[in-house]
Amino acid sequence: MVLPNSEGTSAPRLYAHIVGWGMAVPEKILRNQDLEAIVETSDEWIRTRTGIRERRIAGERESTASLGLKAARKALDVADLFPSEIDLIIVATSTPENIFPSTASLIQNWLGASRAGAFDLSAACSGFVYGVDMAAQAIRSGSIKAALVIGAETMSRVLDWQDRGTCILFGDGAGAVVLKSSTVEGGVLSSVLRSDGSGGDLLGIPTVGSEDLDNPDFFTNGHKMHKMYMNGGEVFKFATRVIGESIEEALVKAGLTIEDLSLIVPHQANQRIIQAAARALKVDVDIFVVNLDRYGNTSAASIPIALCEAVQADRMRPNDYIAFTGFGGGLTWASMIVQWTDLKSAETRTGVLSNQRRRQISYWVVRWRSQLRRLSKSLNQFLQRINPRRGRIMRLRDKVDQL
Repeated sequence: MVLPNSEGTSAPRLYAHIVGWGMAVPEKILRNQDLEAIVETSDEWIRTRTGIRERRIAGERESTASLGLKAARKALDVADLFPSEIDLIIVATSTPENIFPSTASLIQNWLGASRAGAFDLSAACSGFVYGVDMAAQAIRSGSIKAALVIGAETMSRVLDWQDRGTCILFGDGAGAVVLKSSTVEGGVLSSVLRSDGSGGDLLGIPTVGSEDLDNPDFFTNGHKMHKMYMNGGEVFKFATRVIGESIEEALVKAGLTIEDLSLIVPHQANQRIIQAAARALKVDVDIFVVNLDRYGNTSAASIPIALCEAVQADRMRPNDYIAFTGFGGGLTWASMIVQWTDLKSAETRTGVLSNQRRRQISYWVVRWRSQLRRLSKSLNQFLQRINPRRGRIMRLRDKVDQL
């Protein structure tokens, strides 16, 4: 199909393809048996009600941004793209490094993606699908050529470890994908993004500026500042309803039926939710990618982590139709249909190993340049204190910026 561009001439239709993927999880494993020493629960109780056996917990030197950076670098290696070729970075997260600057901006700087815009997206566990949709729309419009979408979380840092209804469920991790523009048909075909803010009181993390702070009943109900709370029963009923509905709606928009799907990559929240979705869609539960037994609920990171493991397990073939579906706080939910193409193999460059080494060198340069900037800033501040005139003359930071 050919569409007119801004100059009135014909331009080919653009498609957004997933050409790179990567994941990163902490080394520390917290098993159900370990939780028995923290809260009143048991391995059997957790497994039978959720399907979770263990989850990963970030160490002291790990963060949402550092995990997201690792996943992003792996995705760029698979796509064989350099950070300078990325036009947009979106980080879907409920546990950002700061209110601002955004986690996406931190990763953009650490990657050395000097041409990329960057922002965080807050849609809880639906955030990754929202982010891929935003990036795909920008690519299809022609405004960008390549985007990096990351789902990254350190949920362990917002959990109340005395609340057995939530602390047993969540884990930490990150996943990322690279989307690239192409005239080859396929890639992201359709999306359904939805929200019901009336259910905002069912799942959340109260923080600075929350109107709940003025509600005397809020904290008497066991809620704590900066800690997650959840009405598990209501969220369960919500999730089992919206997964099937949103996937079917996305299929209609893509001109497909449930029989066309080869794989469904769902948000990894609860095994019983996935089983209920399979019954609602009248499909075998084996069509779903499930890894929550090893990672728990990693919120916005769960879908890209599951996608990476599905690729590693060789569960997708070129031209297969797959679905992403997520749901979470907001309340939000989202589904997407993607045609998994062989674009990467068709367009792969020569010298992949050489390019990977060049990327590693560029990361090393960016790291040292950042450290030199901080050092020069500290030195200038020191010189200004002991000799203001000399401090004004010294412009080490400007010289470093030119490296």
